[in-house]
Amino acid sequence: MFQDTRPADLDAAGGSDPYAEFRVTHPGERLALMRQLRDGNVPVMLSSPEGSTMTTTLWALDDQRGRLNFSAEASHPQLDDLVDADEVVAVAYLESVKLQFDLQGLVLVRSFNACALQCKMPAEIYRFQRRNAYRVRPLERQQPKARLRHPSMPEMQLALRVLDVSAGGCALWLPQDVPALQAGTRLAEVVIELDELTRFSAALTLQHVTVLQAGDRGVRLGCAWQPLSGAAERTLQLWIDQAQKRRRLLTL
Repeated sequence: MFQDTRPADLDAAGGSDPYAEFRVTHPGERLALMRQLRDGNVPVMLSSPEGSTMTTTLWALDDQRGRLNFSAEASHPQLDDLVDADEVVAVAYLESVKLQFDLQGLVLVRSFNACALQCKMPAEIYRFQRRNAYRVRPLERQQPKARLRHPSMPEMQLALRVLDVSAGGCALWLPQDVPALQAGTRLAEVVIELDELTRFSAALTLQHVTVLQAGDRGVRLGCAWQPLSGAAERTLQLWIDQAQKRRRLLTL
């Protein structure tokens, strides 16, 4: 759903907006994101539903008139198709964050020796966490847990501490008094409780078992999510996004 190579299908839910949590509508925040794209000369991929694509950069931003100007090469073979398309979506990446927004009123502006693509400032931007790009280490006071049955002893209920979380997986702490688990084991029907308000069900594949320090009374289980449901993935994405925002505020 949040693949790096293409825009997320925001219309997949039959007209509702399941991604509302990731939508940026505040004018100041939208402007700040656009300035980061411009100042960082960040590559922006433009695409249409018909398959036309082009990579460009945002070279000018007119916040008074609410206009964006993207660089363009007149000789690009798909430039005209993008201008004529009914819908064009832009995707760009700011470190571990994927931005997606529609280009409204896209026109080609020509001068004597150059051309540019111009459009309105987007009314909303979707902000997604890139897969595996940002890992959250929960605060101890949050005490996040993964609740599951031991795969080889179903009568044994486990509540394992969650050490860290990313969009690609999580790490769990397995105490030494719990029967060992081997890499490659599939953990089914796991309930992830990240805080009092955030929980979802998932399946995990145990990828590696690591002793963190000599003398530790347990091991770290590195796990990858099996395909999450749409609701679970949105819950996870939102929690990671909020954790990242809190971290940025603490560093200001």
